[in-house]
Amino acid sequence: MQAAAVAAEVDRLVAGEDQQPAAGQVFVAPLGLYSRKYKKVGDIPAGSTIAIPNDPTNEARALMLFQAKGLLKLAPDAGLKATIRDIVDNPKKFVFREIEAPQLPRTLDDAAASVINGSFATQAGFFPARDNLIIEGAESPYANIVAVRKGDAKDWRVVALVKALQSEKVRDYLDSHYNGSFVPAF
Repeated sequence: MQAAAVAAEVDRLVAGEDQQPAAGQVFVAPLGLYSRKYKKVGDIPAGSTIAIPNDPTNEARALMLFQAKGLLKLAPDAGLKATIRDIVDNPKKFVFREIEAPQLPRTLDDAAASVINGSFATQAGFFPARDNLIIEGAESPYANIVAVRKGDAKDWRVVALVKALQSEKVRDYLDSHYNGSFVPAF
């Protein structure tokens, strides 16, 4: 595709046109807050620096995690596109620093804590289900899904696939092989 065609396709997808419907949710690869200095989120002093991902999706995701845990409040219309400019209440006066996601583990020597994607946290030696101060759960809107073409969600093959992916066998596999680093979303 030429650059103009790619840009038009991205604009169309961002606008929500022709979104692939979800036939079912499978798991969440949770985003979590990690620290080398503090054992509980309540121990982080007011005014501390918190590093968060700088990409639009994961920045919003990090801020929504903080809001879900009662640590800040976002503007009501911020939704899945929230940025630090949408923070309307920040009782602990945390200072949020936006950093490239792969660099977040390196910020832990300077920042009080960092919001890190599970894969980067694991690479940095963290065990997400155990070492987080706060972490997303199955209620996250960022679950991995089975996406299908419009009209195909009820196709017997898709229904069978979703049923298999949402089985106790898959739940047990995720729990036994990933030790809570992937959270079943069903």
